[in-house]
Order: sequence, then structure tokens, then C-alpha cells
Amino acid sequence: MTKQQLAPLSRTETEILRIVWQLEKAAVQEVYDTFPRRRRVSFATVQTLLRRLEKKGYLKHTVRGNANIYHTAVNMESVLKKTVNDFLERVFAGDPIPLMLHLAKHGRLTTEDIKKLMELIEEE
Repeated sequence: MTKQQLAPLSRTETEILRIVWQLEKAAVQEVYDTFPRRRRVSFATVQTLLRRLEKKGYLKHTVRGNANIYHTAVNMESVLKKTVNDFLERVFAGDPIPLMLHLAKHGRLTTEDIKKLMELIEEE
């Protein structure tokens, strides 16, 4: 499965993938221990989701003793790009302007963020 063909991620899969990126390599127990307690996800669920992420092509594993050690198979930038592009297509018919306006209107963009966007525009 190529990066362009990666299946979409659920919210919990995304959280687990982010943890593996953060840890770089992790056993199921390490991912479980790092997962936010407020989400109340069981050890078995984390284990299942790690396997699912591997099947989808986002993770790979090696074996250390009796434990599978997971690491990412794709880089964060490509997953972010795909996820944002999928969201833009689904929600905004591919038009980023309504998203940017929403973020600005609801205080999700700081003055510093807007400066960075202006610099990016000027570079183009």
C-alpha cells in the first residue's frame, strides 16, 4: 500500500500513531502507558489498534523477546498532508478559505500565526 493509498484513520488510531511518532519505537505497554487516561482505552484496544495501524500501512514492528516493538512506516508530514486534504475535500469541497476564515473567526489563529501565513504568502 503506497502513501497515497493509506486508509483513513479514526480519532483513536490518530492518537496512537501520534504516540508512536513521539516515542519513535514502542511496545504495546509503552503506548498504553502514554495514552491519555481521560480516554479510558483498554490495553487490549491499544494492542488491536496497533495491529490495525500496521495492517493499514502506518506502522511496522520488530520482535524483542515476547514483545512487538512498533515504529512508524510513514512520515508525519505525509500523513498530515493526506489527512488535511481529505478533510478539506470532505467538508469544504477542497476550498481552504472557509476553513481559514473559521479558524480566524473562532480564535484558533493567533496574531503570530497570521504573520507566519503572510510570510508564506509573500514567499510564493
